[in-house]
Amino acid sequence: MMRRLTTALAAALLLLAPAASRANLLAYSQDFETLVLSDPAALSSDGWLVYGNVFSLDHSIFYYGYGPFPAPNPGGGFSAIDAGQGGLPQGAQQLSIYSDYNNLDHANGRLIESNVFHEQTIAAANTGTKWSFVFDAKLGNLTSPSTALAFIKTLDPAHGYALTNFITVDMTAIPASWAQYALSIDVVSGLAGQILQFGFANTTTNYVSSGVFYDNILWGQSGILDVAGGPRPKTLELRSAAPNPFTSFTRVDFTLVSRGDADISVYDIAGRHVATLFHGPADAGPHAATWDGRSADGRLAPTGVYRCVLRTATGREAKNLVLNR
Repeated sequence: MMRRLTTALAAALLLLAPAASRANLLAYSQDFETLVLSDPAALSSDGWLVYGNVFSLDHSIFYYGYGPFPAPNPGGGFSAIDAGQGGLPQGAQQLSIYSDYNNLDHANGRLIESNVFHEQTIAAANTGTKWSFVFDAKLGNLTSPSTALAFIKTLDPAHGYALTNFITVDMTAIPASWAQYALSIDVVSGLAGQILQFGFANTTTNYVSSGVFYDNILWGQSGILDVAGGPRPKTLELRSAAPNPFTSFTRVDFTLVSRGDADISVYDIAGRHVATLFHGPADAGPHAATWDGRSADGRLAPTGVYRCVLRTATGREAKNLVLNR
C-alpha cells in the first residue's frame, strides 16, 4: 500500500519510536449494533480508515494511491453500516464494504482497489505473540470481475512503507449466507515499529457491483510463540461447549498441563464481560465449568453469540457459544 507522507506526518512517526517498548497491539471487537446508522462519522469514530489504489486493468501499472482517510458512512465510496442483512447471530446492523465509486477512474477502465481497515503499531513487547482476526461474512451484490478479500498487513515505515506481510482470505466467491472466517499473524522479531492493518478490500472497475457484508469482528491475541517464532507446546485446551447452541445451560471442558491460576469468562460479541464461570487455582488435568445463560448480576442473557475465554499465565483460548432463548 502506497502512502503520501507530509513532513509533519514523518515527524509524527519518528515520535512513535520511544513507544516501541509498549504493547501497542490492542484487542478490538465490534458487532455494529450500537453505531448510529445515519451518522456520517459512525465508522471513523470507531477507528476505521480507508485507502485507495488505482491500477491498470492487467494490474501491471500502478497509477496512484490516496489516503488514508476516515471511513465514510454511508456514501458512494468504500463503506457503510447497513441494516437487515443479518441472521440471529448478526443482529440488526452489519458492515458493508464496496468499491470507491466516487473515483472517476472507474469510467476510465482502471482498477480501483478500495481498502477499509483498522491500523495499529507493533511494539517490541508484542514480539512472540500470535494475533487473530475473526469475523462473520456473507456475499452481497458482488459480480465479476470484482474481487474481495480480508487481510492482515504489516508495513515498514522505515523502508518506504514496504509491505512485509500480506495475509489474506479470498471473499470473492463466499456463499450468500453467513459464515465465520479467520486469519492470524505471528508477531516475530523484526516487526517492532511496523504498522499493522486488519480489514477488508475489494477491486473492480467500470462501477461493477462489489459489495460484501461483515459482522461480529474480533481482533485479539490468540497465542504465544517461542523465541524462534514457532508455536510453544500447548499448556491448556478449551474444548467445544456441549450442548451448543443451548437454551438453559452448557458445559465447557478444559484441560491444564500444569497447576496454576485459571479464569474462564463469557463475553458478548462487543467484548463486554458477561459472566465468570471459574476463577482461581486449578490442578493439572481435566476440568469442567457450566454456564446457565445468566449475566453476573443474575439476569438472563439475551439470545446471541458469546465468546467463552480461558486464560492462564501461559496462554489463552476462546470458543463461541450460541444462546437460543
